[in-house]
Amino acid sequence: MAFELKQTLKLSQQLIMTPQLQQAIKLLQLSRLEMVDMINQEMEENPLLEEISGSEEIVEEGLSESDTLRTLETEEIKSVDHAVEVTGEGDGREDFDWNSYLEDYGPMGVTYQRADEEGTSWDNLLTRTPSLTDHLMWQLKFLPLSGAEMLVGEQIICNLDQNGYLQTTVEEIAGQEHVETNVVESVLEEVQSFDPPGIAARDLTECLLIQARLLGDANPLVEKIIRDHLKDLETKNYTQITRKLKVTIDDVLQAVMVISNMDPKPGSIYQEEKVQTIIPDVFVYKSGDEYKVILNDDGMPRLRISNFYKEIMAGADGSKEADTGKKYIKERVQSATWLIKSIQQRQKTIYRVTESIVNYQRNFFDKGINYLRPLVLRDIAMDVEMHESTISRVVTNKYMQSPAGLFELKYFFSSGISKNDGGENIASKSVKEEIKKVISEEDHKKPLSDSEIVELLALSGINIARRTVAKYREMMHILPSSRRKKYF
Repeated sequence: MAFELKQTLKLSQQLIMTPQLQQAIKLLQLSRLEMVDMINQEMEENPLLEEISGSEEIVEEGLSESDTLRTLETEEIKSVDHAVEVTGEGDGREDFDWNSYLEDYGPMGVTYQRADEEGTSWDNLLTRTPSLTDHLMWQLKFLPLSGAEMLVGEQIICNLDQNGYLQTTVEEIAGQEHVETNVVESVLEEVQSFDPPGIAARDLTECLLIQARLLGDANPLVEKIIRDHLKDLETKNYTQITRKLKVTIDDVLQAVMVISNMDPKPGSIYQEEKVQTIIPDVFVYKSGDEYKVILNDDGMPRLRISNFYKEIMAGADGSKEADTGKKYIKERVQSATWLIKSIQQRQKTIYRVTESIVNYQRNFFDKGINYLRPLVLRDIAMDVEMHESTISRVVTNKYMQSPAGLFELKYFFSSGISKNDGGENIASKSVKEEIKKVISEEDHKKPLSDSEIVELLALSGINIARRTVAKYREMMHILPSSRRKKYF
């Protein structure tokens, strides 16, 4: 068999992810805090990047807000290929056109804060509340215990979970501290008398029984229900409890009222909650009849390429060491330029997407949640002429501060539900809000079933199935009608 070599011409399309594009995509999906961390890391790795201090910032006078926004809309990202210009007559000497580099991302560095708004109160972030362990250890010191008993008490306290339940057994503590189990039982009983009531219990039944005994006025019926009828109590099957215990419904309801005031998670009040301050990426405010979008660059490092290395390049003598240094500087300049332009592109994209969302959801900002329109990524993608994946990256972990409150950008995207009257579809978030409103106004002694909620929504023109109501109710952590019923 003979093989024949031929040359053929073939035309095909191929998607190539350039380093610049990969960096731009990576920056676009970062949250604000991640963005700041990434910029600080790049500044450590690239000596040509430097941050502009507050005293060095130049305020462009005479540039109105409309000019700034217009500049933001028309700004084009220049190619990095023109970053280096070759000059001279074949001598190979290269000079940098430093003026072509971005000194700052000017129009992007816009910060807006209402004059009547106060900054973050750092006093609230720096305080520390006592932990559950600290609170219990403090009480343990007041008990007249021996050294061995004190160690047992510390073991008990250190083995409590965040809800205050003991996560080990008496036998394990006894073996670890080399004491008898009755010693551990005695110390455990002392710890269970500490504040908060119900602490150091081994299960829910013991937790509620401890609180019942600490009330002082012993009620045998309360303890009987806790010990033997917790399942019926959970499902509010009070008739079953009445029949089994052969007591009146009034007696059961009175006991249930006592139990309902107990805390099934006594240690949770001492959980240390981490305060996380959300800094909005954009501000939306109303000026006259129009809503305006302002990017928030407050707290984000403002970058430029250091002029120090311009002098190094100018003083190069053409030696091998100088050429190596020039090559390194060129690479660092190129990397810095890509980063600065990627940041600009990121800010520009966030601005355009936010502006499109505001225009689409104008009625929401004017009238409230009931006027939120159904919106999908495709709608915004078509409006700003970008791909849906780009819109998805933009709206994730980006926040908007508006007259209606603080929202994540993806909050404004939701599916639509048809209306009986043939009008415009209503957003699923608006339907959830309507369900929550209907349930809040119901008779707590006779709560509405999902089918009854469907009928009430139909009167408002909302066409929705019973299973959809159940799904939305579960998403909002609202109990079914049988568990929402209250007898007192």
